[in-house]
Amino acid sequence: MSPLPRRLLLGLSGGIAAYKSLELARELIRRGHEVRAVMTPSAARFVGPVTFTGLTGSPAVVDLWDPAYAGEIHVELGRWADAMVIAPATMNTLGKLAHGLVDDAVTACASCLRGPLVVAPAMHTRMWLRPSTQRNVATLRGDGVHVVGPVVGPLASGESGEGRMAEVTDIADALLATLTPQDLAGLRLLVTAGPTVEDLDPVRFLGNRSTGKMGFAIARRALARGARVTLVRGPVELPDPPGAQVVRVRSALEMQAAVTAALPAHDALVMSAAVADYRAKHVSDVKVKKGDDVSIELVRNPDILLEVGAARTGPLPVLVGFAVETHDVVAYARDKLFRKRVDMIVANEARVGFGGDDNEAVLVRHDGETPTGRVSKLGLADRILDGVREFHAGATSRVG
Repeated sequence: MSPLPRRLLLGLSGGIAAYKSLELARELIRRGHEVRAVMTPSAARFVGPVTFTGLTGSPAVVDLWDPAYAGEIHVELGRWADAMVIAPATMNTLGKLAHGLVDDAVTACASCLRGPLVVAPAMHTRMWLRPSTQRNVATLRGDGVHVVGPVVGPLASGESGEGRMAEVTDIADALLATLTPQDLAGLRLLVTAGPTVEDLDPVRFLGNRSTGKMGFAIARRALARGARVTLVRGPVELPDPPGAQVVRVRSALEMQAAVTAALPAHDALVMSAAVADYRAKHVSDVKVKKGDDVSIELVRNPDILLEVGAARTGPLPVLVGFAVETHDVVAYARDKLFRKRVDMIVANEARVGFGGDDNEAVLVRHDGETPTGRVSKLGLADRILDGVREFHAGATSRVG
């Protein structure tokens, strides 16, 4: 189920983490949603309201008494928004929300909100750990408010501890999850992501250009839609999706072992990792010194998806593979579909798929082909998961 465009209200209270909310606004807009900003006067001391006006295309609301706002702007915004996120949410703002105190535009809009409210606390560790703050957060959770973070990390004071605002992508995921139907609830999904690397010696390896972004997008969207996710990840510089069980691997043989061990407990496998086709036959224990030209003897790595497809005796687990090619993309994908005995192949060109946040693919199934057009990787992830849900429903009805 691809996410529909939503109307999202972004509230900022007065903390140094307010600058990160610029990236949060951009992230939500990049995902196709409409954003409006509302700020406390203290927040406006950290980030100028005009910046959010430029980003969102709508005036940022700071002063409820501003004559430019006809009527009751907090009531109008509470009616307009599908959901609201307050990031950063300071100790002061959390306290006011917990006790129903309304004396600024942020708390006024939150009090009039029809949809879900998400808060992302950000403050010094000692403020976060104060008993009063913990009581207020517990009250908010009891009232149905979704709390994201804080996390452990560097603070504005130069110290490190719990109190740092959660990452922008995690806040965006949590906000949108409140508006996402849990149509994958109960599904156990195994996802592979990123490259594998094959060592030549202690400092050199064979690798490829996969960043892991597509597989991580699939994991994140599956979690948002209620699935239980195990992510087998190669060596990439991406944070683990909150809520996923994560298995870290390096080589193709390690990924094969991880998938083999995990698959019996899962309903579906999405094999989005770019597994190296070859590895060195001999790996040196010491660094190979520069000298004359050398030849490296390579041996074939196992084809993990081929082996899984060959071993499957029924319609489960659902199997989805990827075909990243430089030409004849659909033809190669259809060959893989039949040869590897899988349910769907996601076919795309290497020049489009690697590196960026967008992708363009053709979903190749036994009953036809569906081009996706240019979409975000999160959007493509939802299209893939729509297929997984459909295949799983059909398979369970036949098994039942």
